[in-house]
Amino acid sequence: MMFETRCAGCERPGAAICTTCRIALVGRLPQTYEHGVITAVSFAGRARDVVLSLKYRNRRQVARHLGSLLVNRLVESGRYADLESVTWAPTSAKRRRHRGFDQGEEIARTVARQLGLPCRRLLDRRGGALAQTGLSRAERLVAPEFAARPDVAGTSVLVVDDVVTTGATLHAARDALLQQGARDVVLAAVASTPAPGSSRSRGKVLPFGQLTAA
Repeated sequence: MMFETRCAGCERPGAAICTTCRIALVGRLPQTYEHGVITAVSFAGRARDVVLSLKYRNRRQVARHLGSLLVNRLVESGRYADLESVTWAPTSAKRRRHRGFDQGEEIARTVARQLGLPCRRLLDRRGGALAQTGLSRAERLVAPEFAARPDVAGTSVLVVDDVVTTGATLHAARDALLQQGARDVVLAAVASTPAPGSSRSRGKVLPFGQLTAA
């Protein structure tokens, strides 16, 4: 049985992401939001469609393109030069079993490969912490708990996720790594959720490269 490849953004037959959708995903100036996480695009419009196709429609091939967008932003930010490894903020065990993969890991492996760095699982999600998908913005401020593996001491780590809203998940991941002795932790996500009432961004947009303190 033949399966037709369709664009993850517009469902046209053909490439995993068509030329029109690729153009729609680039071209905006890089932004850093109040949550202090480096992001490539706003989680809206075509970008939202593509990310959701990875998470919920098993379009794993688009992880390579999303990872490439994030690498471009990291290079522009200058925050990649001292990195020694790449990891991801793991989704819940239930979500991983249901999907058969972790979308954050898929993106992290592309980012690591393009930066020439090892991709290592350095974080474990503790207990029954809920996945952030479907929670309100206020509920997302209650961060999941992570435990970092001990071999991070003295290293500089990039933590990758697919979407950031409040930053609580990625900041919890960073805290766990720092508690285990990581020297530096850089946070990055493909997309940032726009703030309520905003079509593009969450809250105040800061000049690119100006990260707020945790």
